[in-house]
Amino acid sequence: MSTNSWICLQPSNASKDAEEVAISLDNRGLAYGDGFFTTMGVIDGQILWLDYHHQRLISHAAALQLQLESFSLLMVLKTHAQQLQQGILKPIVTRAEQEVRGYGYTPNTGGSVCKVWLKSSPMSITTAQSLPLSNGQFIPLQPAASAICLSSQIACLPPPLAGLKSLNRLDNVLASGELQAIKVQAIKAKTLADTIKPSIAEGLLRDMSGQWVEGTMSNVFYQLAQAPVAKSSNRSHTQNNSNYLSAGQWYTPSMAQSGVAGVMRQVIIDTLSTSENPVIIRSLQDEDLPHLSQLFFCNALRGVMPMSSLRLLSGEVVSFEAI
Repeated sequence: MSTNSWICLQPSNASKDAEEVAISLDNRGLAYGDGFFTTMGVIDGQILWLDYHHQRLISHAAALQLQLESFSLLMVLKTHAQQLQQGILKPIVTRAEQEVRGYGYTPNTGGSVCKVWLKSSPMSITTAQSLPLSNGQFIPLQPAASAICLSSQIACLPPPLAGLKSLNRLDNVLASGELQAIKVQAIKAKTLADTIKPSIAEGLLRDMSGQWVEGTMSNVFYQLAQAPVAKSSNRSHTQNNSNYLSAGQWYTPSMAQSGVAGVMRQVIIDTLSTSENPVIIRSLQDEDLPHLSQLFFCNALRGVMPMSSLRLLSGEVVSFEAI
């Protein structure tokens, strides 16, 4: 199997030779962003968080009214994971071309016929440290880094689209561009050298209603200093990676009107659902930021990304104790 190139998985009679695969300009994913994707980590030939990715395939196909044989697709993805062994699988699902002109498509009770594309990329996604879960699985733990509040905003969406990992990601694209520009500027001018240490790893984003929702490529979890269960006088327990997630009260913003309901976000919510302090879905407002006591970002590939500091739009820096 070719790697770092796209192949067409559906329709099944499509050419499997990556060099012969060409996407038509009529492809609705290209023309309208009419589709969705998911990004799967693979270690030792196994897809990480497989059940969660499968649920995403099912829920997203239903939300976009696409006819997707998720179980059959899953078997194919497992085969590709075995061939890949270590790396990333990225399936993209788009609605097939329609005879209806423009945005419209022909309604079908079983959903529209779709096309499925796959890219396999060999890559090491293991980390030196990990967080053990009660079910025996492990979440990768990245080294502590810093974050910055971005001026870019993401769209508020209607209920059928909010939370989906759709192909409409222009707001995240522009936000990521802003973050990269800040990194370059910091390196060149070194104006942030004393206020942002270590390196800037992620940017915190607001939606159009002004609520802070997620990172440019991740979901966010946070703790508040005034929360009774935070027990700021006994913060040393956060040094123990084994109980980092279960120590104190974690909050995460709702995905009901904006953002992407990520796989790792749901893994963490489910993992802590039976703990002493289940995750609370709570909006993150401007007035909360100076009172943050802990903050981490997460996604299905990088796992948990703890932050040592967050630079606000005002220039103020909120620091957190390292884990």
